[in-house]
Amino acid sequence: MYRTHCHAACAALLFAIAGCAPTTPNLDRHFGEGLNLAKAQQTLNPQAGRNLDPVSGIDGKAAKSAYDEYQKSYRTPVPQSNSFTIGIGGR
Repeated sequence: MYRTHCHAACAALLFAIAGCAPTTPNLDRHFGEGLNLAKAQQTLNPQAGRNLDPVSGIDGKAAKSAYDEYQKSYRTPVPQSNSFTIGIGGR
């Protein structure tokens, strides 16, 4: 019986040691590729930071006004009416 327990303990020890061994070299080799691919697919122009030309299409006064209105919308939000009503009840 002692021998059976010894063999069982040795087998358990071997399984525990085998569980610590690196078994995913293929996965480790490709770690982070999915993230890098997703970032590359979501980038419209990777060289955009090197373009020093001024932005055209909107003047400064209009841009400032739009930005100020955007900021003001967070200070005093526009009240919204609840136009979606479910007709449950008497009337």
